[in-house]
Amino acid sequence: MRSCLMLSLFSLASAISDFPALDHIRPSSSLFDQQQAATDLIVRRLGADRAKQFTVKVVPNADPQHRDTFTLISDGNLVSITGTSGVAASMGFYFYLKTYCGCQFTWAGEQLDLPHPLPVIVKPGVSITTNDRFRYYQNVCTVSYSSVWWTWERWERHIDWMAMNGINLPLAFTGQEAMFQKVYMKLGFTEDDLSMHWGGPAFLAWARMGNMHGWGGPLPQSWMSGQLALQHRILNRTRGLGMIPVLPGFAGHVPLNITRLYPNANVSRLGDWGHFNSTYCCTYLLDFTDPLYNKIGSLLVQTMQEEFGTDHVYNADSFNEMSPRSSDPSYLHLAGKATYKAMTDADPDAIWLMQGWLFQSGFWQQEQIQAYLTAVPQGKMIVLDLFAETSPIYSRTKSFYGQPFIWCMLHDFGGTMELFGTMDSINKGPFLGRHFEGSSMIGTGLTPEGIFQNEVVYEFMNENAYAPAPRNLTQWFSEFARNRYGQYNSDADQTWQLLRQSVLNNTDKLRDHSKFVVPTSRPNIKEHLPDVWYDPKKLYMAWKHLVAASESLRNNTLFRYDLVDVGRNSLQMISVKFYIEMVAAYKAKSVDRLKSAGEAMLKILNDLDQLLGTDHHFLLGPWIEDARAWGTNEAEKNLMEFNARNQVTLWGPTGQIRDYAAKQWSFLISGYYAPRWKTFYETLMKCLNEGTKYNQTAFQEIVLETVEQPFSYDRTPVPVQPRGDAVVLSRTLYQQYQPVMQSSFYDSLEGWAGKGSEGFTMAINWLQERWGDTEVRVSLFN
Repeated sequence: MRSCLMLSLFSLASAISDFPALDHIRPSSSLFDQQQAATDLIVRRLGADRAKQFTVKVVPNADPQHRDTFTLISDGNLVSITGTSGVAASMGFYFYLKTYCGCQFTWAGEQLDLPHPLPVIVKPGVSITTNDRFRYYQNVCTVSYSSVWWTWERWERHIDWMAMNGINLPLAFTGQEAMFQKVYMKLGFTEDDLSMHWGGPAFLAWARMGNMHGWGGPLPQSWMSGQLALQHRILNRTRGLGMIPVLPGFAGHVPLNITRLYPNANVSRLGDWGHFNSTYCCTYLLDFTDPLYNKIGSLLVQTMQEEFGTDHVYNADSFNEMSPRSSDPSYLHLAGKATYKAMTDADPDAIWLMQGWLFQSGFWQQEQIQAYLTAVPQGKMIVLDLFAETSPIYSRTKSFYGQPFIWCMLHDFGGTMELFGTMDSINKGPFLGRHFEGSSMIGTGLTPEGIFQNEVVYEFMNENAYAPAPRNLTQWFSEFARNRYGQYNSDADQTWQLLRQSVLNNTDKLRDHSKFVVPTSRPNIKEHLPDVWYDPKKLYMAWKHLVAASESLRNNTLFRYDLVDVGRNSLQMISVKFYIEMVAAYKAKSVDRLKSAGEAMLKILNDLDQLLGTDHHFLLGPWIEDARAWGTNEAEKNLMEFNARNQVTLWGPTGQIRDYAAKQWSFLISGYYAPRWKTFYETLMKCLNEGTKYNQTAFQEIVLETVEQPFSYDRTPVPVQPRGDAVVLSRTLYQQYQPVMQSSFYDSLEGWAGKGSEGFTMAINWLQERWGDTEVRVSLFN
């Protein structure tokens, strides 16, 4: 068992805030129903026979702060789990699997090889109480970037993962368009009025927040009906386990045709988010003083209560990445008051949960923040400190001026896949939040824009629910690797220690680690270097050790996933050198060197695509297949596929948020990124051969017309099953690229990356000065 975890965690040195206004926020299911739900979860995860070795009992929660507790007792044949909710019991189940049985259950799979007999825990057992009351989950973007195409089968497994990791306050945004449709129809709107209000399925998150409207639509009625049915199943299961799902509230964003029905409606246009044209930008915001605001807001809550019931917590974000029309504190105070009133007029017990992301903007100074937050009675609002691991808001707002907040880890933007973490920060940050003077912290949360990446970071963060103190990272990573692969392996251990020391521990408060990534960014001879916050050679060494571990671990599916993932990130980093060599060769007017560098770039992209193709988690095909499955006819299927393809590439008609949601998937590399780089290479070569100057604007127009836009409309089927052997290919690729990885170019890359455009020039100069040296030749593949 982990020595870094105490057997009893009742004596926590933390500042626990008391908010009586939240006392009614409790599981709505009976203790018996929660007990049965947790029991059923164990059967799903272990199978009926092995599940018989576990018993579950859910008991009343007597903790004054409503924190969850679970107790474990085992005689080797039977494990008794007692919890104060279905979630607590599920969390206790997973704690036992991890801590005593050396197992792991993650997004990419599971390693659930339980020992015989089961490990013993003698009476009175091990009792663990969570540090806080709430464990929140999801960003408002997650449902679009990651779970947009899920059916119930995917949701069921994911809800199990949520419960096993202690999540008890999940966002539940699925199916809300059907609710808004009912509201607007009652107010006289027609289907035509609403057709351009919602975005397409893959873009609903931003239509909901008023960032844009209509792009990717129109939204089929079949989609809304299917999502509504899915939401019922999600709510039934999450509530059954004792979770408190957060439903949507009204934030003021209304259809453009509102002035046709209500000529006197007081509306204003929000700003142009993302540089969309007038067809899709500048959503109407209904003024908070307009009586219609309260009417729509309260009718929405009432309609949802009739459809779903309620747990009294509602999310609404009026100004997500959008500045209010006035910075006058009195206006902002009124805005907050009106949003809350629209909820409580329909549900007097309503609690407003809001993302604190808006306060990252310079618009929001102390006076404005205080005016907005204090418009709501203290304790009647929960604020998500959305990016607390890098840019916490609580510490500069007197703990959100007394409103309860949840310390959240955002971590990922756009669902991109690069290895990244801030391990030191998430190890210490929640404890600092609790000990902050006057802290109003009531929980921890996960708020990534997208998931299915960096599983180790989320596994670690979830343990902050009950960890008594910051952990010994060296020891924790060793145990993570052992649990993940079902056995100790020295090379696997070294892999994770190297990753912990490098790519997984950013300490310079990098805000978006996926900017300028080669190869998923559009090429540019004046581009910045990608963000590099670590020594790339530690990443390459980690890859070496993982390849060495493949002899004994090759049959473990999580190992094979990691082998592809670490190899993928290594090839990504290696490709930076080839890119810089292409630009350096062009600037030096060297056709031969450009040919060598360009061919090396295209080859590494092909190798990357082949490696990704060996594991189904890294394929484009399932993303498209799942999207098309939501269509009920060919036109709808094509619309869904357009949404799926456009989101991960152009993200807009002409690349308004291009590459923000980039994915390193097989057949996305070969069908989109590689052709883009090939066009870049051929354009540079043509310029040298013809003696003309490279024109970035002309290149962008060409690549948009010939590669990027056609990809969104392409309907060529792509494979949905993996091909090849990840172990065999990884060994080959590591040996093939080992000479390049040894280049001293990578010794300087971290320093150059921190200097922006100056660093880009320094990298080019470094290469040009060393041409002729053996180590910088790019003739490896000639």
